[in-house]
Amino acid sequence: MKNRWIIWGLMSVVAVLLWACDDEKTYSDMKESERRAVKAFITEQGINVISYKEFIDNDSTTDYEKNEYVLIDDVYMQIVRNPKGQEGARQMADGETLNIIARFSEYNISSGDTILGNLYDSDNPDVMRVSLTSGTYSGTFISGYMFARYGSAVPTGWLTPFPYIWLTRRQSQVAKVNLIVPHTKGTSTASSYVYPCFYQITFTPEKLYDTN
Repeated sequence: MKNRWIIWGLMSVVAVLLWACDDEKTYSDMKESERRAVKAFITEQGINVISYKEFIDNDSTTDYEKNEYVLIDDVYMQIVRNPKGQEGARQMADGETLNIIARFSEYNISSGDTILGNLYDSDNPDVMRVSLTSGTYSGTFISGYMFARYGSAVPTGWLTPFPYIWLTRRQSQVAKVNLIVPHTKGTSTASSYVYPCFYQITFTPEKLYDTN
């Protein structure tokens, strides 16, 4: 009887190990599917991926007419509009916190479905509080669709543009970006189900004070 319990115990350990291996393999498969989906999306959309050096050498811009995107920390970014150099526009200063009005559309690249958005809904913008501390950006949603659906955590992919964009209150000039965000830089749901998203986002500060 004692030997039987030992055998059953060993079999249980083996079963747990096999389950863990299957689970890890499944996650690897999901990541590979995500990679393929992003690659197919880039091809289908005719996206021209440039290097970070090219991006910096070109004054931190992407050529919209050439459909250029730059890959930064696993996020593909296209700066569609940047009010850099425009009167009244500036970048965030270190140690500063701003409330940013974000209008966006969220598209699941893997499934081909639009999930969420308020890009053309002027009455219901999302608001997120963004801080810059010692060169690191952080953010929390305080209201809006993203807050209601995913909670207060701003996807880190959404913060990728901030070192490169300028902010203005002039609606015709507000910063606009397109992003391809992997699950590791996305929402909690994207992270759980391992899918990439395509975002179109505009960023407008609620208030923008002169730092001089």
